[in-house]
Amino acid sequence: MGTVAKIARRTFLVGAVAVAGGVAFGTYAYRRTPENPLLADLPEGGAALTPFVLLDADGVTLITPRADVGQGATSVQTYLLAEELDVDPMTVRTSPGPASPVYYNGKLAAEGMPLAAWDTGLLARTGRAASDVAGKLLGLHGTGGSTTVPDMYDRLREAGAAARETLKAAAAARLGVAADSLRTEAGAVVPPDGAPIPYAALIPDLARVEVVQDVPLRAPEDWRWLGREMQRTDIVAKSTGTFRYGTDLVLPEMVHATVRTNPARGGGVVQMDDAAARAQPGVIDILEIEDGVAVVADNTWRAIKAANLIDVTWGTPEGVGDSAAMWAAHGAAFTADKQDSRFADDGDVDAAPGTPLEAEYRVPYLHHAPLEPANATVRFTPEATEVWAATQIPTMVVDQIADVTGQSADQITLHALPAGGSFGHRLEFEWIVQATQIAMHVPGRPVRLTLSREQDMTHGFLRPMAMARGRGTVEGGQVRAFDLSIAAQSVSASQMGRMGFPAAGPDVAIVAAAWDAPYAVPDRRVTGYRVDPMVGVSSWRAVGASHNGFFHETLMDELIHAAGADPVAERVRLLHHGPTKAVLEAVAEMAAWDGPTPAPGVGRGVAVTFAFGVPVAQILEVRDTEDGIKLENLWIAAELGRVLDPVNAEAQLSGGALFGISHAIASEITFADHAIEQANFDTYENARLWQMPQVHVRAMGTTDAIRGAGEPGLPAASAALGNAIFAATGTRLRQMPFAREMRFA
Repeated sequence: MGTVAKIARRTFLVGAVAVAGGVAFGTYAYRRTPENPLLADLPEGGAALTPFVLLDADGVTLITPRADVGQGATSVQTYLLAEELDVDPMTVRTSPGPASPVYYNGKLAAEGMPLAAWDTGLLARTGRAASDVAGKLLGLHGTGGSTTVPDMYDRLREAGAAARETLKAAAAARLGVAADSLRTEAGAVVPPDGAPIPYAALIPDLARVEVVQDVPLRAPEDWRWLGREMQRTDIVAKSTGTFRYGTDLVLPEMVHATVRTNPARGGGVVQMDDAAARAQPGVIDILEIEDGVAVVADNTWRAIKAANLIDVTWGTPEGVGDSAAMWAAHGAAFTADKQDSRFADDGDVDAAPGTPLEAEYRVPYLHHAPLEPANATVRFTPEATEVWAATQIPTMVVDQIADVTGQSADQITLHALPAGGSFGHRLEFEWIVQATQIAMHVPGRPVRLTLSREQDMTHGFLRPMAMARGRGTVEGGQVRAFDLSIAAQSVSASQMGRMGFPAAGPDVAIVAAAWDAPYAVPDRRVTGYRVDPMVGVSSWRAVGASHNGFFHETLMDELIHAAGADPVAERVRLLHHGPTKAVLEAVAEMAAWDGPTPAPGVGRGVAVTFAFGVPVAQILEVRDTEDGIKLENLWIAAELGRVLDPVNAEAQLSGGALFGISHAIASEITFADHAIEQANFDTYENARLWQMPQVHVRAMGTTDAIRGAGEPGLPAASAALGNAIFAATGTRLRQMPFAREMRFA
């Protein structure tokens, strides 16, 4: 990547100012066609019709640049291309492609703007357009925010259609017939009479035709795969154990490494004795690195074993170092000088009439904890560096490696790998930088760095802990006023700071899915307060909406209960957004909310959230038993717009909800002496499989919008659970994990 693009990315302001900054860019650079990165390393006899379609002697390779972290991104991108290109999505080759600004994400920046997804006004439309401009100009090649499908829906179909029509033009020139007399099928151009011509056989002819532009796309009624129940392209490999992750990578002359750094991040090393470690079989070298030590050995197990034998005296960092003090810092943040945003301020909550109610809510720090430990493989030489790693931010990783090695971006090749889970973890890159630093000590040999589970767990960048203070009034059986204040560290400032961005403006994540919840309460206010940095925090599945769904919908439920109103009917009355109201009415119908009253000890809780442009309503049914709370049924209704993959959409919505429920029940990260106390899954607990409810999903599909499904299912789940437990037991849960106060069967 060029220096100008690198500088631009690192000076991009994230926050409200991005709206103004985005529209300031000229149209020439935005409309200019980016250079096709596939041309730089084209195989002999190959052709790159677009940045997304590569042909060589072996056939077709589809470029699917959005990272696959288990959410099915590669599969849906393959189907989007295959639908127009006429290739078999189950057998065609795919590649994530190189790190390149041509694969920019035009939707991602909008998540950092204070734009309510239900808002279709001029300012909101301008802001979303500015997001696409900024993404393209700054080369923001990244995956996140449930943007893969919305961002790639048109671009991949257009790329497939352009390649298809260009191949037809090449075949028409060879055969001396009109292009519109030809059709395509199964990776070949089919003439009216004669044998099909495989796409690869047309490579010599492509040099004599121009790439066909502005091709009409197929109408949904003509789709063969999209919109139908389709099999994920990775399902066979993942079902048979043949799918390959970074931890499976083997290269010639590879050595293995691990790191051990100060459990209290930033405290450094006071002294170290590595004699016992150096005496271990297979140990090649031991290196001091920032805040700790790295061990290089002939296999991962020997590297980890040796690292654990090093006798280290760790230093102690400054700042807040235990959970009690961290909670105190959050409680002290509700002051005018810490106010970060107030995007919602309707009426006058301070003067609202009615019976008052006040409550405080808390959620703990959480780890991403994907099953595949963090790993990266790097081969460094003075001339070039190759990296194999799972990452959601390829161009940012290239920039980081360039900083470490002193090489230009053109000297760095990143091979993006699929990840064994992420939930936001692969938006970080610390271990990739560490692997690069280690590889520079053994030039020419690939170094695979694998973090031990304990190292990964105790050094992760976390979902922020957060505290909310809610109050409101009820009058005449209705909710009259709603006032929610939320205090949390800034994910944007922490995460973007590590990437080299000077983030500016308010952090929308602090109040996401709360300020923009589509409720027309007469007096309503949502305020965000920024807590001073204490530990590194990061994007966790659904980001700020992950905790704000709990805060908002628990306070709303408490107010509705105080008013003596029905939890569904009062929400329906208050909602001003048609699709959100529709999903709530749909989920009530699914759960037979107006049917017979549940049996004694059975409770149902409802919650509705609007996150990542998707309104989601959930009803959870629980039973209070002698063994504890038993989760029985979960109903989910969501408006995703046009559903491209019904099976995966259901999996993502239900998976997000169960992810949220599991963490609400059992999970937390706590600190003592500046260090994380939970080092593995025995102490960082999750709910068990048998504790999960039966899930029933309805993806409405009543609009033509294109939305992502990976995160929207999560925010409402914890509130629905807490509200259901209150309905069953009369106990209101205001702090996670719920298992601190409630036993679960």
